[in-house]
Amino acid sequence: MREFAMTYIDQTSLEAEDAPRKARHAVLIGVKLRRPGETWFTSRVSNLSETGFRLHSFVNLKPGMTIWVMFSGFEGRRATVMWTKGAEAGCMFEAPLHRAIYEHIMRVSAP
Repeated sequence: MREFAMTYIDQTSLEAEDAPRKARHAVLIGVKLRRPGETWFTSRVSNLSETGFRLHSFVNLKPGMTIWVMFSGFEGRRATVMWTKGAEAGCMFEAPLHRAIYEHIMRVSAP
């Protein structure tokens, strides 16, 4: 079994970060992703909250990197990579999703 090192952005208050994490819901959503100056490509989101998401992608991402993620039917949204571990990355939206957008994404993504 291959082990991956985890890298992350140091947070001054991990307790403050825990509140949004509690609101995350397990999903499996196909999204489009792009890094600055590149074209869109397909990735997957495995959990989602109004403030962030867990991304599964084989693109090289690093903590602190800005990316854009596009959910079906919506414009691309800017996010910051907070941590990486192998092909996974935890990302925080630049601005939280509007509650109605979040609920719509969750509704259309339900099995």
